[in-house]
Amino acid sequence: MKISSIDNGKDFDFGMTSEDYAKYRDIYPHSMYEKLIFFGIGKNGQSILDIGSGTCVLPINLYDTGAHFMSMDISAEQIKEGKKRAGNRNIDFKVGAAESTGFPDSNFDVVTAVQCFHYFDAEKASNEFYRILKPHGKLCVIFMDWVPEKSEEIAEMEALVLKYNPYWNGAGFSKYRYSLPSWTEGKFDIDTIHSYNENISFSKEAWIGRVRTCRGVGASLSREKALSFENEYRQLIEKRDEPLRLAHQIHIEIYRKA
Repeated sequence: MKISSIDNGKDFDFGMTSEDYAKYRDIYPHSMYEKLIFFGIGKNGQSILDIGSGTCVLPINLYDTGAHFMSMDISAEQIKEGKKRAGNRNIDFKVGAAESTGFPDSNFDVVTAVQCFHYFDAEKASNEFYRILKPHGKLCVIFMDWVPEKSEEIAEMEALVLKYNPYWNGAGFSKYRYSLPSWTEGKFDIDTIHSYNENISFSKEAWIGRVRTCRGVGASLSREKALSFENEYRQLIEKRDEPLRLAHQIHIEIYRKA
């Protein structure tokens, strides 16, 4: 994948990280899922398309709500790992793009997009979500970002990623400031906007694995460079105590089909 506004147009492919992704990216806190349920995402009987689903993290964690999930991602490798993780759960899978899903009109109660909407063509994808959502259906967009200004451990990790991949523009996140996106016009009304901070605990090994799946590392560096980064980062992180408690911001946007 190549997007001009991301990493100076440098190629990236999360399929390169799929095995690590399946092992290390089920990291969203329990509080996030509780909030989603409170906000009406994951009701018994809901039909939910989780777009950009990766290794099926959200469907697996909300499966016990009784909703029915379709896990869809542009990467066949991610979907392959998602199927393994899902086991015998009754979750459907499809490889495909957010901008052209191939589903019928008015097919889903909810579309969820976790940590992926910024990779879509927002106008085309929102048109597609509008088309496949039922009347008054919901679009739920979620981001979770580490916060370097609140964590020395994160700041030093970002500096090292930039040493190996100076084009990576995923560093330096600060507090999210919401503004109504233009793609909502004529299609979606605001239902819920909610942001909160939480410190998330990692073992050193789990955090190294999570960083390895980062767009700036495993999804874009050569295997040789990614291994060199990891070896250097292991030495850097050795001085830290476990568990690592790292500041993150979780941001939830829910829109209702107009």
